[in-house]
Amino acid sequence: MSDMPEAFFLDASPDFIGASNAVCDAVLRLRGAALHEALGQIAAGLLASPVGRFLPGAGVGAPIGAPFSASALLRQVVAGASEQFGIYEVAGRGSYSAEDAQLLAGLGQLTASLMQVHSLAQRSTHAYAQMEAQLAHQSQILDQIHESVLTMDQMGYITSWNRGAEELFGYTALEAIGRNILFLYADEDEGFHDVFAEQGGRMMEVKRRKKSGEVFWASLSLSILRDMAERPTGLIAYLTDITERKQAEEQLHHLAYYDELTGLPNRTLFGRLVDQALMVAQRNEGTGCVLFVDLNRFKRINDTLGRRIGDELLREVAQRLRATLRDEDVVARLSGDEFAVGLFDIRQHFEATTVAQKLQASLDAPFLIGGHDLRVGASIGISVFPQDGSDAETLLGLADIAMERAKQAADNPDRSVAFYSQDMNQGMQERMRIESDLRQALGNGELILYYQPKFEIVSGRIVGAEALVRWLHPTRGLVPPSDFIPLAETTGLIVQVGEWVLEQACAQAAIWQRAGVPPFRLAVNVSAREFTPTLPARVADTLLRYQLDASWLELEITESTLMHDFERVTAIMDRITALGVSLSLDDFGTGYSSLSYLKRFPIHTLKIDRSFTTGIPSDPSDCAIAGTIISMARQLNLRVIAEGVETLAQLDFLREAGCDEVQGYLYSKPVPAFDFERSLRENWLLVS
Repeated sequence: MSDMPEAFFLDASPDFIGASNAVCDAVLRLRGAALHEALGQIAAGLLASPVGRFLPGAGVGAPIGAPFSASALLRQVVAGASEQFGIYEVAGRGSYSAEDAQLLAGLGQLTASLMQVHSLAQRSTHAYAQMEAQLAHQSQILDQIHESVLTMDQMGYITSWNRGAEELFGYTALEAIGRNILFLYADEDEGFHDVFAEQGGRMMEVKRRKKSGEVFWASLSLSILRDMAERPTGLIAYLTDITERKQAEEQLHHLAYYDELTGLPNRTLFGRLVDQALMVAQRNEGTGCVLFVDLNRFKRINDTLGRRIGDELLREVAQRLRATLRDEDVVARLSGDEFAVGLFDIRQHFEATTVAQKLQASLDAPFLIGGHDLRVGASIGISVFPQDGSDAETLLGLADIAMERAKQAADNPDRSVAFYSQDMNQGMQERMRIESDLRQALGNGELILYYQPKFEIVSGRIVGAEALVRWLHPTRGLVPPSDFIPLAETTGLIVQVGEWVLEQACAQAAIWQRAGVPPFRLAVNVSAREFTPTLPARVADTLLRYQLDASWLELEITESTLMHDFERVTAIMDRITALGVSLSLDDFGTGYSSLSYLKRFPIHTLKIDRSFTTGIPSDPSDCAIAGTIISMARQLNLRVIAEGVETLAQLDFLREAGCDEVQGYLYSKPVPAFDFERSLRENWLLVS
């Protein structure tokens, strides 16, 4: 219509407007012959002609393009930009003017525009219908697929959800679409934007969660969705439930790597686990041990009472062995009545001896099976990485040899332990002898206390003493503390030794108190193993039993004790100081030496470790450390004592630095109670 003369729009008559409305109505409502007939009638009415026709297509008769005819026939082509819809013809009047032709041309152009728009609308509607049909078809196909298929955008929000997904997860499309895919994840640590989600086209096995809460295994394939410009717009995911297959695989794995009777790893898995641990130990320059455990008397029980009883016995033995070990230790059943243990988080190979003894002790209690009271023991052989071997199979074989040696050489097979190496064997046997003797010493009265005086530098007075345990062995004589204290720490006997020392020190202090000796601080060392919430009550009970004033007692603790659990340790210390007992920090400077922690503990005294005193005054580093400790103590209003003082030069330096007290061979070595009391009385006479 944009090509119509401007004058036409200015002079449009009401007849033309009515004809235009009629054409619009006809094009919208009518189709085929009815439309053509209506259009012909509209043209005839507009031009007041007896005859009016609309010929679809190119029409017939006069050449196309003739605007009008001088005869009694007027014709107008109805065509759009790229399509001809037909021809208007009117006839029956005597003649037609140029204005008539212009009216018919305007009607033709209007009709062409309406038909073109209608044609486009029809094609669009048809295309949309086809697309809808195609999408419905695809949706039907997706719904018939057994797999779960869903799509999501680049942020992981679900955009489609097929029937397979509904059946797999239990959520309807209405419940799932629009939610983030993360709500289906069973593993909280699994993120959406991982390498699979970003790259797509990858297969993986994942855990997912159903609406019911059930967690299942699924095979997941992700592919990237792209737009017409090949830009990523999201992901399409295909999931299949593979729970049964995974369970079958796990069952096969368990059969291949675990002992069916006891549930412990078998020899194959033990070898793999040990080899992996040895690789870590090698990188960390660590130590590892393999223990070969062979049960004693099992074969006789199995042959006498039958396999059913024997199998149950093996199951209970396995439970006791596992319960004795740490989570990071490996225990396996090799075959029959043979077990193996792998130890890797150990500082020294001798610690394996302690573990072996614990394993043997776990079998001491009888096994009550089928009405029978059964007893078994174990002989244990030990091989050490890297000295004896660098792989699991070698170490296991050597541990087996060591076990046979232990079983043959020992008087009591149930307590027999042997290292593969002869040197280690000798050291272990000596260690076990000392441990056994120490246990007896506690009950036989072989332990005694010596007392080393503490002197105040300024006055020269004895102001305290440290109670030090000594072991008077019936055949070996006086055993040095360095020979048995570390062993007591490792085996846990230090707790019993510590309890004995506290008891004897308080008993002796009570004697001096009743004898009228002025109070002084008697220091007792407390190990980290003893520093538990039960310690304050034990101290209070001991003071009460001996009617000993708390001003007589001082407990010495090490720095490492303070760093395990700040709140717990502080609570224990507060309860001790509330009794009136003083606290001294022993070996200061060898541990953490944290000023921020130190100022929060109720400590009364810092003790400079002998390792720093030894180098004074020749070693600048030792002098600097000792000077710093003394300065720190002054800032915190703490007293300072230096141990291991043996020379006058050391004493002079400590005096100049401001140290309060000293103890060491320069003044006195540790002495029995009688000699200490005599020195104490002589000191009174000298300084009074």
